[in-house]
Amino acid sequence: MNNKYLFIGIALLLSGCSAQWGWYVVDPSLPAGRSNLQFLLNGFYDTIQLSVSAILISIVIGLLIALPGLSHNRGTRSINRVYVEIVRAVPILVLILWVYYGLPQMANISISVFWAGVIALALSDSAFEAEIFRAGIQSIDRGQYEAAQSISLSYSDTMRFVILPQAIRRILPALGNQLVYMLKMSSLVSVIGMQELTRRANELVVTEYRPLEVYTILVLEYLVLILIVSAGVRWLERKMQTDERH
Repeated sequence: MNNKYLFIGIALLLSGCSAQWGWYVVDPSLPAGRSNLQFLLNGFYDTIQLSVSAILISIVIGLLIALPGLSHNRGTRSINRVYVEIVRAVPILVLILWVYYGLPQMANISISVFWAGVIALALSDSAFEAEIFRAGIQSIDRGQYEAAQSISLSYSDTMRFVILPQAIRRILPALGNQLVYMLKMSSLVSVIGMQELTRRANELVVTEYRPLEVYTILVLEYLVLILIVSAGVRWLERKMQTDERH
């Protein structure tokens, strides 16, 4: 019902505004408006591909960085702390620019806009993922470790079969929030030319000179995308809770 009212409101907004606002640039009843809308909507694929690739990589890196933080050895724990503090201190926009312009010169490699965005977003998010995993794993009762040891499970098997499945259930909402965060932060990759939603909106503003109308559509695109992702995360939470009770 809420979605119904949302789309009705959007339709009224687009149809009821005065002509001087220039909604014709995104009017689906006009050929030019349909073309502009299609141009904007085509950015969905790049935004989703960029965000999902980055979040998957950041989860893997975050888990690998979280494990040293659980060690009883102070030197091993410092690996976690140093990485997390350094990465969290670097603004994500600066990291995107450094990866795209600086990394190829430093490593003498060629890197595409897409992979520069993925690497920068994944590195930036991995520090937060590491803290999420560390907190989730530490929240598991010590008796679970002792039970695993009593049946002679190795450390890796204990983590794989006993600790991580329980920890993931607890940190799933936080992981979902990070995916939403990643979707929003992917807009910053537009500064290096990635043809995602924000870049396409910027290009259309330059040609149509209608920032209000174009950026309104951009806001609605992100709103719809994030509402869908949030609904998916909530569904997954309910499913995992149901499976746990059974």
